[in-house]
Amino acid sequence: MAIARQFLEARQAARGLAAYPGALPATLAQAYAIQDHAIAAQEKAVAGWKVGRILPPDSASWGAERLAGPILADTIVEATAGAPGLIFADGFGAAEAEFLLRIGAPPERDKMHFSLAESWALVDAVHIGIEIASSPFPGINSHGPAVTISDFGNNNGLLIGPAIADFAHADLTGQTVSLSIDGAVVGTGQAAAFPDGIVGALRFLLENLAQRAIRLPAGTWVSSGAITGVHPVRVGQHVTADFGPFGRVGCVIEAQSPAR
Repeated sequence: MAIARQFLEARQAARGLAAYPGALPATLAQAYAIQDHAIAAQEKAVAGWKVGRILPPDSASWGAERLAGPILADTIVEATAGAPGLIFADGFGAAEAEFLLRIGAPPERDKMHFSLAESWALVDAVHIGIEIASSPFPGINSHGPAVTISDFGNNNGLLIGPAIADFAHADLTGQTVSLSIDGAVVGTGQAAAFPDGIVGALRFLLENLAQRAIRLPAGTWVSSGAITGVHPVRVGQHVTADFGPFGRVGCVIEAQSPAR
């Protein structure tokens, strides 16, 4: 598809797109078809998936509460001191505090529907972290969820912070999380605000990928949703996500370089 190709070319060149590169997808199915084409057209491995919210009134008009996008293996990094969060400087860039789930066992083949318990049973670790939401198109989040889906779900990386000990018994959804930019708090929230919490995000993803005939292998990371909101960032800013007793994780926003 031409739309997928133009997004891929812009991402590889780290250049902005002044306008959406084609007719806007009219349905979520069309948007996921563009995303699937882009995944197939590029050579990098997918090692994670992001899940984002579709908020009212869009959730009613589009018939979905969440959306999904791939996270490429070479954009998943450990959140060490000074780790970069890479954004397309001439496009859209944001940072999001999220709980990151690691899949310990792949879902049963050909299984299309999952309970919350079945979904949670597939997780072998939970970490704190930051998703970098970025696209060459500055208006990626201004035209509805289908446009967001069509360009990798507006993802450009995942920073993995510390693991949460005994995560199965920790109060993940009730923990208040904050995100700061250059030392100023820009958002707070709890995963309890998500429909069915973070495990609801995982169930959505499992069913979404099953419908698209995409396998979810062991070791895959799932970024379960922006707890404090989607916070626009600029090159040079410092981001810190504070998960209370679970720890803190940060990054420095830098410009994505062209692929070599």
